[in-house]
Parts: sequence; C-alpha cells; structure tokens
Amino acid sequence: MFDFDNLREIFGTMKRNKLRTFLTGFAVSWGIFILIILLGAGNGLRNGVMKNFENWSQNRIVIYAGSTDKPYAGFQRGRRIRFTYKDFEDLSVFFPEIDKKTVEQYLSDTLKYNNEYSVVSLRGVHPAKAEIDFLKMESGNGRFINEIDVSRQRKVVVISQRTKEILFKEENPIGKRIIIRSVPFQVIGVYSSEDNSYETASYIPVSTAITMYNPGPYIHDIVMTVNGVDTKEAVEDLEKRLRLYFARRHHFDPEDMSAIGMGNTLENFQSINIIMNGLSLMIWLIGIGTLTAGIVGVSNIMLITVKERTREFGIRKAIGATPFSILRMIVFESVLITSVFGYVGMITGIGVTEAINVVVESMNNSGGGNGGFIFANPTVDLGIAISSTVLLIIAGVVAGYFPARKAVSVSAIESMRVE
Repeated sequence: MFDFDNLREIFGTMKRNKLRTFLTGFAVSWGIFILIILLGAGNGLRNGVMKNFENWSQNRIVIYAGSTDKPYAGFQRGRRIRFTYKDFEDLSVFFPEIDKKTVEQYLSDTLKYNNEYSVVSLRGVHPAKAEIDFLKMESGNGRFINEIDVSRQRKVVVISQRTKEILFKEENPIGKRIIIRSVPFQVIGVYSSEDNSYETASYIPVSTAITMYNPGPYIHDIVMTVNGVDTKEAVEDLEKRLRLYFARRHHFDPEDMSAIGMGNTLENFQSINIIMNGLSLMIWLIGIGTLTAGIVGVSNIMLITVKERTREFGIRKAIGATPFSILRMIVFESVLITSVFGYVGMITGIGVTEAINVVVESMNNSGGGNGGFIFANPTVDLGIAISSTVLLIIAGVVAGYFPARKAVSVSAIESMRVE
C-alpha cells in the first residue's frame, strides 16, 4: 500500500534532483501551454472572421443587373439589363426553394428634422429585409416596415441608431416626422447592429421608393434566402437556373456572366470554412508536435533518471524491497511531476487566453476594430485542455514505466555494480 513514507521519499528524491525535476516539469508545462495558446489563437481568428458575417444569412443570395458582354438574338453587346417588378414577383413561382425575398432599391438622400440634417443611404425594401439581414428592432424602438406599408405606399421610414443620434439627439424619434425630398415621412422604428458607425442606411417601403425615385416598372437588386441549398453543387445548379430564368425574360445569352451578377453567402461561408479548417489542422499539427516534443523530453529525462538510480534500486532490492514497490515509486513520481506541472501549464495557458479575450473584447466594444473583427473570443474548450493534460500525464507514466521495469528486472548484485 502506498503510504506517507513513500510520498516523503519521493519528495526527498525530487528535492535532491531539483534541476532534473524542473526540466521534466518544464517540458510538460511548456507543451500544454503552447498547445492551448495555439488553439486559442486559431479559435480567435475563426471567431473574428465569422463574426463579420453574423449579420448575414448563410443562405443569402443577391442578384443584380449588369450589361451584356455578348451579342444575342439580334441584340448588340453592351445592352443594359433592367429588372422589372414582375421578375421579382414571379421568382417564387419558378423557384420553390426561395424562403424570403426583397427588392432593394439603392438610393441616397438628405433627411431633415427641424434644423438637423443627415445625408444617408436610403433603401426601398420589403418587410423580409429585416429577417434576411438580421436588423434588430429592440423593445421600445418601434417596428420595421410591413406589408401594409408596401401595399399602400405609405410615407414611413426606419432609421438607424446613428441617424437617430444625429437628427434627434436625446429625443424619442418614434412617431416624429422627417422631411425627405420635401415629403414628410413618419419614423416608425429605429434598428441597431453591432457597429453603429456603419449603420447609416434608412429604410422605406419599396413601393414608395419606386414611385418617388424611379417611376416605372424597374427595380434594382433582388435579395433572397433559400432552403435546401447547402452544397456547392446545389448552389451552382440554382445559379444556372436563375440565369436561364432572367435570360429568357430579357433576351440575353445564359452563358453571359456580365448580364447579371450574383453573390451568395453560402459560397463565402464554405470558402471561409475550408480556410479555417486548414488553419485549424495546421495548428493542431503544430500543437501535437509541441506535445510530442514534451513527451520525448519527459521520456529522455525519465530514462536518464532511472539509469542514474539503477545502483539505488539494487541496494533497495538487497535490503528487501520488492520490484513492484520500486516500480510503483518511479511511476508515481512520474505521475506526480507530470500532473502538477501539466496542471500549471494548463492553468497558465487558459489564463493567458482569457486575458487576451478581455483585451480583445474591450478593443472591439470601443470601436478598435474599425467596424470589422479580425480576432474574437480567443479561448479554448476546457475539455480539450484537460484531455491534452491527461494525455501528457499518461505519456509521463509510460515514459517512467518501461525504463523502470527494465531496471528492476536486473538482479540486485548486477544493479549495484553499475557506476
């Protein structure tokens, strides 16, 4: 049975060999520490990049008109393509995978309230815009545009937090009227996002925007989300069918990539995930290499330790110690060193990543990210940290066990002959 005398003897051995104990422990601590820092850095980079896309749906597609680059059916190249409202309305008939959709009329104008002015990006949209791009309407900040606003061409507007601060200061804007192109609009809501410095757009019903700024059937971009399109092949098939749909309606070559443009966040997410997964793999390879170096260091030091103590083992056996008791003492010493120093390395690594996380969050919250995030939440899952530490402890046990077993298998007389 392992008692206090055995523990005191182990501590005595470690105290007599401070440098050896430190080197063994340092190899363990450093391996765990570097692995946690590397994993934290990788997670921070992934989280930062993905945070820039959190205000977009992962299945979001935007379609915009361009100019033809190829002659087709008697039409010359360079012809401008112009979408109609009928194009937008019929999309859901031909493409059942469409979930939400909105027209987006890109405009620019001056908003006036009393003696305050603000030049903003003004966009005519459908109600689905708020859901597609995650525009937040917090309690007490009114509502977004609805279907009745669109059908009745109401003169209503939803402004950003930044526009509210410029025009209304501390005043509650809900229900107030602002002037756009000499026409009074009622403020029905104030939306917010993570970065107020970049939310300068104001939203009005698309029907109102078309009537005021672009009389006629023409519209600008079409933005939508789709269901069940979650692979690269499915995205390519949908884009091909969309091009064919618009090509038939506007008489251009379906292979003419300049006639209409498309952007989809699914491809962006897939590309980013491939890059991030490659980065994670590289970090894991480096981390595992560091752990392996720590394990090799522990193994070498334990091998030297056992070799140095071969004569001691012979004396122990000569005075009655069993091979098992000697083996148990060596293994427990290895476990003790790797456990204590492994825990130190784990706690230090977690502490450093948490400290970095506090600094990064402070910088992002104060606008240090300039509207974009590169690094966010650079922390490591506790389970991974503990598992890595346990793995290194097991390696330390194995590193101490095999040379010790070999040493105790030698007879006492042969062991005492070793210098």
